[in-house]
Amino acid sequence: MRSSIAWAVLGLVIERPGYGYELQQRFQRTYGDVLALTSGAKQIYTALDSLVQRSLVEGMKSEESEPSSPRQSRPRYGATERGVAAYQDWLVLRIEEERQRHRLFARQLAMLEPHAALDVIDQYERECLDETDRAAPGVTEKERVAERLAEREEHLTVEMRLAWLDYARTELKAIIAERATKSDGA
Repeated sequence: MRSSIAWAVLGLVIERPGYGYELQQRFQRTYGDVLALTSGAKQIYTALDSLVQRSLVEGMKSEESEPSSPRQSRPRYGATERGVAAYQDWLVLRIEEERQRHRLFARQLAMLEPHAALDVIDQYERECLDETDRAAPGVTEKERVAERLAEREEHLTVEMRLAWLDYARTELKAIIAERATKSDGA
């Protein structure tokens, strides 16, 4: 499953079972600043259908409407054990993908001439330093914990990026200096 929205919905259902509309509201509150819904409820229900087909979530009996009620009950979705295990595996895979993305960036940066690479590093550094706190304080304890974890991860990631940028800058300047020395001696 490739849909980030479906994985996000699965996370919400793992946190707490819910109805489609409720999941859409929680999605907006939890992920709205980092993962946008372009068609709102349609994407939530498409994700839920996909998750049900894969047996990662299941419809649960609704407690709000009685069997004799003429109104059709809304499906309430809950995670299956398979869904929880798949979500955990997906999170671990995301860590490896992030590592590979950083390796790819470093290799692609090395394709540039050192001066051009330094320009990219300077721009990247400005972007890192310009990152601001975007999220509002959480409403629930889980949301507060998630926000603290995300803020700390972001802070540490920026520190790591800045340290790497300093290292890359030093390496590139050494190449430039070495080239200058060779061209002066030639």
